[in-house]
Amino acid sequence: MAATIYLHWTATGYDWIRPGHYHRIIGGDGRVHRLHALTADLLAHTWRRNSNSVALACACMGGQPDPWTQPPTAPQLHSLCLEVAAIARSWGWNADDITIQSVMTHAEAASNRDGRWMHDNYGPVIWGGTGERWDLLQLEPHGPSDGGAQLRQRIAALLSADEPESFKNDPLAFRGITSIEVRGQELSVQIDADGRSWGLMADLLQRYDLSAHWDADQRRVLIAAADVAPTYRDDAVQAAVGWPLVEMALQGGQSPVILTGILRPSLEGDRAWCRVLEFAEEFGISVSFDPLVLGERRGG
Repeated sequence: MAATIYLHWTATGYDWIRPGHYHRIIGGDGRVHRLHALTADLLAHTWRRNSNSVALACACMGGQPDPWTQPPTAPQLHSLCLEVAAIARSWGWNADDITIQSVMTHAEAASNRDGRWMHDNYGPVIWGGTGERWDLLQLEPHGPSDGGAQLRQRIAALLSADEPESFKNDPLAFRGITSIEVRGQELSVQIDADGRSWGLMADLLQRYDLSAHWDADQRRVLIAAADVAPTYRDDAVQAAVGWPLVEMALQGGQSPVILTGILRPSLEGDRAWCRVLEFAEEFGISVSFDPLVLGERRGG
């Protein structure tokens, strides 16, 4: 059975980013924080619907006493729809697959609006519920109570487009190849148009003796490392780079995402790349600059 995508708000401020609750959280500025691999079952997002599901949330609606003093922002909603469309596309879905059975707001799920009676109705009062959860019932103050339908329409429109929106602009350009020192040996890297160094994930992992497995179906790299604590950095690679994204996640448990990279073609086939400095920061590797040098991992 295909997974169901559930859409939430966090009832917090715009900068609330915490792992363990949702697979993705979109900040108020529209930045997508990819916290857990999509295959991980998170147990605290949608009551009795946590298995075989994906949870995305907008960090908003935390105003006190009026939650609408921090409503979903236009960039948040746009990024939410783009992220759902990207996930759906990676699963082989098309616009016709975006239905209330496959993509639901928490308001709709709480009220069993998909026709599956999973629990008592704890959704919006206007749907006969107790009013405990009404996430994305409305997308703006005093707006119509069809937020789920509006979002599905926007997601379907993105899937109907001939080209994903994130790829309409030219992808981030790479301007040259150089080498840096990594653990006392040279490693070939590429420099992007912003002057950042990118390395092949496989080369960096091998240099630090980190065991990894490429999951082609989910387009991710799985790492077997018990001493890595993801930082969920704010500057993680975003879809705006214009390249297909690749996740690096820890194996097992809730499969927390360590960092996000990109997939680029080569003569050897598609290869996964990541920012060298971001890799070092996530894996606790000592760094010096001018020139850039990566040393040893802290504690190992």
